[in-house]
Amino acid sequence: MSGSSTSPGTNKGLLDQVGPAFSRLRRRTSGGRRDLTRNLILNVIADAPGEITVGEIANEMGVTQPVVSRAIATCIADGLLRRAASQADGRRTVLELTNDGETERLRFASEQREAFENITAAWEPSERVQFAEFLIRYSQDAKAWSARQIRRGGDDAGARSQD
Repeated sequence: MSGSSTSPGTNKGLLDQVGPAFSRLRRRTSGGRRDLTRNLILNVIADAPGEITVGEIANEMGVTQPVVSRAIATCIADGLLRRAASQADGRRTVLELTNDGETERLRFASEQREAFENITAAWEPSERVQFAEFLIRYSQDAKAWSARQIRRGGDDAGARSQD
């Protein structure tokens, strides 16, 4: 694991369980593969700082463009997304959330919050808050880390989980 640092006191076995734990969480707290994929796509578009294309969504999700294209086509057919001409370059087609898409994204977020509350019901309130803060921080730091990997050219298919 180049670029990683662990102190002598770090429990490597525990840290080795983090990735599989995230994978299990994704599988167990979503409404199935279709909902998981939709949720990922809707959130990638909502999180984009500006316009976003199918290729950029595929890159962000770590899948091939044909894989994400099929899921996006379903989202368009279901009225969750629309294709639009780029305002920066009319030759490019970008994707946008529709009102129904934003409503669906918020529904997923509500379901995930409810799952979090149920799963952590026996936790102390301070533990819940701290875990949520750490999880959000981890997500933000992962985004920055991923951007650095891409800039260095180190973001190959083998480096990211395909769950």
